[in-house]
Amino acid sequence: MTIINFTPWSALLGGAFIGAGALLLLLGAGKIAGISGIIASLGNKSNHADKGWRVAFLVGLLLVPALLFASDAIAVPELAGFSVLKLAAAGLLVGIGTRLGNGCTSGHGICGMGRFSIRSVVATVVFIGAGMATVTLLGLGL
Repeated sequence: MTIINFTPWSALLGGAFIGAGALLLLLGAGKIAGISGIIASLGNKSNHADKGWRVAFLVGLLLVPALLFASDAIAVPELAGFSVLKLAAAGLLVGIGTRLGNGCTSGHGICGMGRFSIRSVVATVVFIGAGMATVTLLGLGL
């Protein structure tokens, strides 16, 4: 990303929507919007009554961007230089990391920090620090 294609207002609006969605889920249903936890619980054979909202949440996460993309309402960046294999490997590593860290950036960074969880603050600092270190080591710049 360069300063030329950075869009602070879209980022601010997107962050506000993510925060509002997490808050509504917490206040309305008493549930945490941690994506890795939601996905992991779908594989759990117990508590079938609790799966409906999880499926609806995940369908919304996939459907809304697809509809926006199809309507040309958003610009999708080019992924030049990234192979499908590298993207799949990156996704797999992120999934492994979320299991090891007992949550993902949405669970810890948005919901956990919003609840003043010390564990989530530490996890978020580690996520951000590891990301910065990786970018620095790979020489991609910030």
